[in-house]
Amino acid sequence: MHDELVDHLTRSTPLSRGEALRVIQDVLAYFDETAGDYVRRRHRELQVDGLVNAEIFDRIEADLKYRAVAPPELTLRQLRRMVYG
Repeated sequence: MHDELVDHLTRSTPLSRGEALRVIQDVLAYFDETAGDYVRRRHRELQVDGLVNAEIFDRIEADLKYRAVAPPELTLRQLRRMVYG
């Protein structure tokens, strides 16, 4: 599915084609998380680290500003409107 990116990675790194594909799939899966899923996951992780809610929510709020999250699902009409206005 991401042949151009796989080709680029195999040319620019020592990764094999299979390794490059796995890296791409891992990265895409990491960034495929919705904002809600990310917030819930990070809250659980930070609780395990012993942080309290005030610290947790401050950290999550700061992190979300710099995190790419999955876009909302768009209808065909919404996609067309993006292109044609």
